[in-house]
Parts: sequence; C-alpha cells; structure tokens
Amino acid sequence: MDGAALHAIFDVAAWFSAAVAGWWLSRRGGVSFPRQSTQWPYVAALVFGAGLGAYLFGTLNLWLSGMSGLARSVEGALAGGIVAVELYKWRHGIALRTGARFALPLAVGIAVGRIGCYAAGIDDFTYGTPTTLPWSHDFGDGVLRHPVQLYESLAMAAFAVAYIVAVFRRSEAVIANGFYLALLVYGLQRFVWEFLKPYGPVVGPFTLFHLLSLAIAVYALAMLATAPRAKVLHERAAA
Repeated sequence: MDGAALHAIFDVAAWFSAAVAGWWLSRRGGVSFPRQSTQWPYVAALVFGAGLGAYLFGTLNLWLSGMSGLARSVEGALAGGIVAVELYKWRHGIALRTGARFALPLAVGIAVGRIGCYAAGIDDFTYGTPTTLPWSHDFGDGVLRHPVQLYESLAMAAFAVAYIVAVFRRSEAVIANGFYLALLVYGLQRFVWEFLKPYGPVVGPFTLFHLLSLAIAVYALAMLATAPRAKVLHERAAA
C-alpha cells in the first residue's frame, strides 16, 4: 500500500477516533457541554473555516518553501476553524464559550492523524530535518530524519491522557477550559518541532507555522486569562 493510501486511511481513523473520544467522554465521563456547538450553522461555519484554513496555510507554506502545488495543514485547519467560529459567534451575538467539548477529540484526532503523515513518506512534506539520533527514520529518500510527526503525535497523546485524568478527578477548570489548554499545548509543542522541519523561513529563522503556532498559543492564553469562573454541569456516569 502506498503512502497516499495509508495517509487517507489514517485521516479517516483520526476523524473516527476524535468522534469516539467525544462520545466516550460524554457517556463515561459524565460531562455535559453547551449544546450550541452541535447546531448545524455552527458546525457549517467550523467545517468551512477549517477546510479553507487547511488549504490556504498548507499551500502557502509549500510555496514559501520553494515548491509548487496544493497542500493541506492540520494547523491551518485549526486556525481557520477558530477564526470562522469566532466570527460566527460575533455575528450572532453568542457570548458563550463553545469549545470545551472539542478538547479531547482535538488531541486524539491529531495524535492519530499524525501517524498517517509519518506513514505517507517523503511525498507528504511533513518530515523532519536530517539527524543521527537512534530513532531517526528514512522517509524514502535515503536520508535519516527526525520523525517529527511522531513527536507531535506523542505530545498530543500525552495531553489527552492528562486531560482525561483531570476530567475524572472533576477538575472544573480543566473541563471548562480544556479546549484552550489543548490549543496552548498544541501551539507550544508545534512551535518547537518547527525548528526540526525543512520549511522556508518567513521572518528570520521562523517559518509560517512558527508564526501560526505562536498566534494559536497567544489566543489560547488570552482565552484562559479571561475565562469566567462558571461551574460546568456534569453528572456521574451510570454504574
């Protein structure tokens, strides 16, 4: 099976695992989230923004790296989805924070999806720079490189585990602000891994995704700093 087919399989697996994670948390974790985030106009805005952001930032990074064609980016999708949802909420006068239910699905989806990027090989353009570390990987061009996709996968998997533990301990702060915590962890770890990728710089040594990672982390910090101290509704799962 070629890399593109493996990538497609893991893309589907990422969406499925994210959906299952969200369902499981609600059923087994006994956590109730605002219903606003399940309404169709909200979902449509989210999907549209994520799709636009994925191709816009993925393709722009490709061009900035001296390559042609179209590309997708999970970070671009995340940024596009955030902007689209914030604009939708502003347009409809929605003050309620609606991201809480997406914390675990986001972490699980990225953790699974990045394995697909790793399996896709050299054509995926998500590989790392050359290294002599013992866990380096040949993506198909004979050069041993950092498997940065797995670094990202492990980082988000670790967040998912920590998040689940906090939820089952009934941490109100984590339940209410889990999405912004996930964004903060994602942005910071992604910023670090970008130094290990062969992307074209935009400002000094920083690539487009360095800047996007910082923007996501700053957004998350701003939301965490202004988070209301409201209780989250939850109930114990049935025995």
